[in-house]
Amino acid sequence: MSAAAQGLSPVTPRQPEQGEKTAVEDPRWRPVLSLPCDLTVELPLDGFKVADFVRLRTGSILATRWRLTRDVPLRINGTVIAWGEFEGAGSRLAVRLTELA
Repeated sequence: MSAAAQGLSPVTPRQPEQGEKTAVEDPRWRPVLSLPCDLTVELPLDGFKVADFVRLRTGSILATRWRLTRDVPLRINGTVIAWGEFEGAGSRLAVRLTELA
């Protein structure tokens, strides 16, 4: 079920500074705002094999060498657009944007 179907907004935007126009308000963005895109959060798992994938079960824990202090890349249609950090949001896992590409 999508976030919208659950009554949740998939994005919680930051508040614009006084006088700043958001992309949604900028008329130049209107033609493309409704185009679909795939947003992926990438957590590389070095040495992960098909055998590891086949053993996955509910509750499995995946060991990674990714450092907690290192932001994860966010990609739209394969292109890195930002970096973010994982964060708990109630009973959900969220990603907070920390830097735009």
